[in-house]
Amino acid sequence: MKLSHFRSAAAIAEHGSLRAAARHLGIAQPTLTRGLSELEREIGATLFERRSRGMIATPLGEAFVRRATAILNDVRIAREEVEQLRGKTVGELTVGLSIAAHLWLLPKVLEPFRRRFANVHLHIVEGFYPTLEQSLRDGTLDFYVGPDPGLRLPRTLRKDTLFAGRRAVLCRLKHPLARATSLKELVDSEWITTSITPKAEKELGALFKRHGLAEPKLVLRSQSALTLLTCLAHSDLLAMAPAQWTLTPFANRILTAIPVAEELSAPPIIAVRRADVPPSPAAGHLIDLIERAAIKLSKS
Repeated sequence: MKLSHFRSAAAIAEHGSLRAAARHLGIAQPTLTRGLSELEREIGATLFERRSRGMIATPLGEAFVRRATAILNDVRIAREEVEQLRGKTVGELTVGLSIAAHLWLLPKVLEPFRRRFANVHLHIVEGFYPTLEQSLRDGTLDFYVGPDPGLRLPRTLRKDTLFAGRRAVLCRLKHPLARATSLKELVDSEWITTSITPKAEKELGALFKRHGLAEPKLVLRSQSALTLLTCLAHSDLLAMAPAQWTLTPFANRILTAIPVAEELSAPPIIAVRRADVPPSPAAGHLIDLIERAAIKLSKS
């Protein structure tokens, strides 16, 4: 089995047709077709179904593509690690950051990282762990920083706690309920929620239930900081979100925290990366910068 076989399978799965995959790989379509046939003969199974509109991976093909993607990412990381250890600041680094990590940590680490690794292409993905787990497992994503989802992580991933989380009820400036002092006053409001955990919609209802209150009305769910900020700033929607949001120069111009008396528990902020593969020098440096920034934030 050749490395080109892994590249071919991954490209076909990503682009959905032999023509598009061949164009992406920069090879002739007959060459790609011949390589796929060789691979399927060696494995003894069909990896892709040929259809009029393209190629669809079989269940065995999906499993093979997942493994092929992980192998290709490991090869890329190994090559970049060697170059970085030789003093060259080149390569790619893809990280997943939650909304909180974007607002609190990224501003503190971006410039120091760029000074050290100016030629590393940094790709930042906004999201929460449940939507990023597979990318972490196959090495597409170098690491994740954000709220702990409360899930049991696969053995191939490791988790490090950065600092404790704090939540607050957030609303726009001059919101009619901005001076409310209890959740009871917010029962009739409409809410927007995030996707920190697979059961994010239920968390708010559980909080109100613990205080003997009816479930609040959830009208919108967002995986995007921009969506959440836009909706809060331009409506009377409320959100239960990290308390530190209002401490950031960006968010504190449009949002405020409602001073409710109830304690709003929050999952800790964690960093997740592969346990079976050490980070590249660039990834390790960025993780170190984030951990230092987290220590400072936890003391503020």
